[in-house]
Amino acid sequence: MEQTHALGRRKAAVARVYLAAGKGNITINDRPIEDYFKEETLRYVVNQPFEITGTAGQFDTRITIVGGGTKGQAEAIRLGIARALCEADKEAYRPALKAAGLLTRDAREVERKKPGQPGARRRFQFSKR
Repeated sequence: MEQTHALGRRKAAVARVYLAAGKGNITINDRPIEDYFKEETLRYVVNQPFEITGTAGQFDTRITIVGGGTKGQAEAIRLGIARALCEADKEAYRPALKAAGLLTRDAREVERKKPGQPGARRRFQFSKR
């Protein structure tokens, strides 16, 4: 199998995922996943597509990611891996990933701050007198 690639986005994070047959190594911005994501929950989020499809340890994954915070980056990587797995073998992996909801891009973004207010929706305290 040659290398497949896919793009994953979440909030302000953009992840480029490259999959190739291998031993299951995950490298993020030239660092192992254990160094990049210190929290176990974030590593779990990244590994979800492999667990659902039963392909843990079968693919070497190289990821470059820019923008966003740690949670957004982890979810962008998850979407990228799911899309790359679909590209590798559509018939085998797509139904399971679709049923788990991993192929849907989460479109929620931060709403912009409005002028004359302290935040997007928050108003300054109203005073009658």
